[in-house]
Amino acid sequence: MATHLPIVEKSVYRFDESESARNEAAPSVSFLNPKLREEEIKVPDNEPVIFPEFERDGIYQVVTLKFSPGTSFYGTGEVGGPVERTGKRIYSWNTDAWGYNQNTTSLYQSHPWVFVVLPTGEAFGVLADTTRRCEIDLRKDAIIKIVAVAPFPVVTFGPFPTPEVLMTSLSHAIGTMQMPPKWALGYQQCRWSYETAARVSEVATTFRAKKIPCDVMWMDIDYMQGFRCFTFDKDAFPDPKGLSDELHSIGFKGIWMLDPGIMAEEGYEAYDSGCEADVWIQTADGKPYVGECWPGPVVFPDFLNKKTREWWAGLVKKFVAIGVDGIWNDMNEPAVFKTVSKTMPETNIHLGDEEVGGRQSHSHYHNVYGMFQARSTYEGMLLANENKRPFVLTRAAFIGAHRYAATWTGDNLANWEHLGMSIPMALNLGLSGQPFSGPDIGGFAGDSTPKMFARWMGLGAMLPFARGHSEQGTIDQEPWSFGPEVEELSRIALNRRYRLLHHFYTLFHKAHVTGVPVMTPVFFADPTDPKLRKIDDSFLLGSILVKTWPSPKKRDCNAAFLLPKGIWQRFHFDDDHPELPLLFLKGGAIVPTGPVIQCTAEASPTDTITLLIALDYNGKAAGSLYEDGGDGFDFKNGDYLVTHYEAERVPSLKSKDGEVVIRVASTEGHRERPKRTLHVRLLIGENVEVEGECVDGEELRIHLPTEDEINKSVIVKRETGFSKLERMQSLLDEVFEDHHPIMGVGAVKMPEDLDKGNVFVKVVPWLGGHIMSMIHKPSGYDWMEGRLENGGYEEFSGTEFKSAGWNEDYKVVKRDVAQISGYEVLGMEGDIGGGLILAREILLPHDSLSKVKISSSIVARSVGAGSGGFSRLVRLRIHPMFKIVHPMASYIKYKAIDGTARELKPNMEFGEFPIEGSDRPNGEWMLLDSETGLAIVNTFDIKEVESCHVKWGPGSVTLELWSAERPVSKETPLSISHEYDLIDTSE
Repeated sequence: MATHLPIVEKSVYRFDESESARNEAAPSVSFLNPKLREEEIKVPDNEPVIFPEFERDGIYQVVTLKFSPGTSFYGTGEVGGPVERTGKRIYSWNTDAWGYNQNTTSLYQSHPWVFVVLPTGEAFGVLADTTRRCEIDLRKDAIIKIVAVAPFPVVTFGPFPTPEVLMTSLSHAIGTMQMPPKWALGYQQCRWSYETAARVSEVATTFRAKKIPCDVMWMDIDYMQGFRCFTFDKDAFPDPKGLSDELHSIGFKGIWMLDPGIMAEEGYEAYDSGCEADVWIQTADGKPYVGECWPGPVVFPDFLNKKTREWWAGLVKKFVAIGVDGIWNDMNEPAVFKTVSKTMPETNIHLGDEEVGGRQSHSHYHNVYGMFQARSTYEGMLLANENKRPFVLTRAAFIGAHRYAATWTGDNLANWEHLGMSIPMALNLGLSGQPFSGPDIGGFAGDSTPKMFARWMGLGAMLPFARGHSEQGTIDQEPWSFGPEVEELSRIALNRRYRLLHHFYTLFHKAHVTGVPVMTPVFFADPTDPKLRKIDDSFLLGSILVKTWPSPKKRDCNAAFLLPKGIWQRFHFDDDHPELPLLFLKGGAIVPTGPVIQCTAEASPTDTITLLIALDYNGKAAGSLYEDGGDGFDFKNGDYLVTHYEAERVPSLKSKDGEVVIRVASTEGHRERPKRTLHVRLLIGENVEVEGECVDGEELRIHLPTEDEINKSVIVKRETGFSKLERMQSLLDEVFEDHHPIMGVGAVKMPEDLDKGNVFVKVVPWLGGHIMSMIHKPSGYDWMEGRLENGGYEEFSGTEFKSAGWNEDYKVVKRDVAQISGYEVLGMEGDIGGGLILAREILLPHDSLSKVKISSSIVARSVGAGSGGFSRLVRLRIHPMFKIVHPMASYIKYKAIDGTARELKPNMEFGEFPIEGSDRPNGEWMLLDSETGLAIVNTFDIKEVESCHVKWGPGSVTLELWSAERPVSKETPLSISHEYDLIDTSE
């Protein structure tokens, strides 16, 4: 019998399968204070509205939550795909996912959390508080299904009236991010790797010479001596303290990488001291586990243990003394080379602290390993200097890791798909409690193009974490590397970011205090409007809406795109450009901005503050500016200033159209207001504004022009602006021309026909290589339920429908015809990203009149070195959709591996179900139409097929074959070879 317990605050509940399950559940690591999950609170009128349903399936606990139609799902952390998660299935298992795409189901981080927006606009949250591998299935509308090893509690939050209230309630459980140092909000430049100190210095000084704003230079693994953490290459980085001092002298900070893997080499200080302190993760037989990573054989600190964290923090303290400003924890899933799993054995042992779970296998702590490394690194930086805010960036994380580190979206690709994924990935991380994130601008793996880089920089400059980063072996991707046009665009984009730093910093403070993300989906402006819930090319920065074009298509300023209800005033900084996003300010908002600076160190408290103001329908507006020292922790003792500004339209004796009064409504904090100028830009029409100026803190009055004057200004601005943008676009079209090869329609769009014996097969290579028809010629029956857009025989590289492989343009690499060779064969290949190829060969053999043989493989062609030669996690999924003319007379029959005869018949409910383990067909199953006697027999190698899936539909059924899910390398492709025999059983 499921139990529930009110915890934390009103409308937050812990659910367990039973009292005994509650007692057996592992401690929470997601909660800031784990005791909050265990303690019942007494609040009047506090009863759940939504109750999870619990059931057991062997060792697994299955939890189902059902909502009303029209419910939308978000969250689930670092995931690809659209911002709205309905229809997706996610597996929380931290994975080195180099070359991932929007359908990859396991990435570097785990956030078993679903952010729910109900049809009413109310917000609801579901946290599966387990560190174990967890499946979150959102494929059915309005249903959440969560599966993980039992037992684990489910914590629900809400319903709450708005998404902001939900995020604040979540933060009361898992905590909020620490205030970052202000310099961490600036632009940051990285590469794997700037291989020498001289090159780092050269890039930094070039930023200053070209007046492109930048605050941080990053040092990837090549600064180390043979990839040994806490060391420096004697030739390439002979004087790290001197480099740090040089960077500091020109306003740069330096961030250096520390991986978890410590080279197992006697005489190496980190290894020797770790052995002496006995801090390594152990194998099942109690010996230190040795894996393979960059240095070669490595051991891994057991960060789940306090003794280990203190040892690591001590190394970090010493490391920081050379002038390190921030630390980058990479490869901390943990990634292990030369293993199919891409990580260490799940049977390894951690000696965790009792309060986090005690002695446990790696399968229990895998998802939180990176989080605890980040925690230890953060604590080490505080040891080094308690008066500086630590900055840590982590690749692997778990929900709650935002308390210690920022993050980025991992090893993305330099293509338009990944540019488009930048927004929804950062948004869903924010909705999962991590407000400080962003992608590698320009793409990490592969070569960006000038147009793509410019578009990405325009977008990336508006994200919470803004860093350019690229992989070893790719072209240079500094802003000036693509020519003067892209250099200028990058300068403009980053000038925008620095002008908005006051606003960004204020939003980060809000995230620190309330848990509301810096960057939020557009539906936050009106959760009741269902049309806003799927928008993932735009986002909100507080009251600013950023409209982007993350695709090759041109920006269309005049297109009718969706905005939330209310007033939204367009604005820019005299920098409107056809390659940059459009900016809108919500009516009723005031946003603080500042001057252009080259780095945050240039900023002065006496710099002019410029307020952007857009009045609402009532002629009012309000907004805030947060200020403190930019670093350190004095703000916790009141050394800060929050200024709440307000504006109101009032009658005026001097102007019949009235005037707007701008004043300070109230303040917070003990910090003294600097003596400075306050400039106001009052937005009153499409890129039309009136301005005024006063001493900050005093009242300012701005006279309004007449409505006729405003309309005339709008027309002039529109005409001159459009003409200017057209000229810019014309010049850019020449610069950015990608020169794709042009092929004749006939060459591209002609299907491939295979015809031999009793079989005719039609294939469309240009659309995922789909088999559209598979005809039994004697009867004329076409077994394929194929349509041009989808259907028929398809293959995917993941568990989700339409994952990579589904609609790529396949190339024909082999073609033989029966008249010449005695058989028909078609070989095709489709690039599915991340260095992977989905290769398929279709054969009508010479020794049969009725068979179609298909051999398919996911092959690694150019997997990045950053993953040790292994790809992201993939699964080969064979998805044939067969036509059923007589549904009630058709059935599937086979003999299972356990020897029993099985029959599967359609019922009145359509749906998909798996056949696994010994229930699987023993290498053969048949789909039979008993009314006609026609059948198709599918045979396969059971060693290649981990599970079979059947999905009945109206007039169709799929007989799917799924391989195991694993990474592939050049030596270990993933393959399924099978055949179909088209027969007539009545003969």
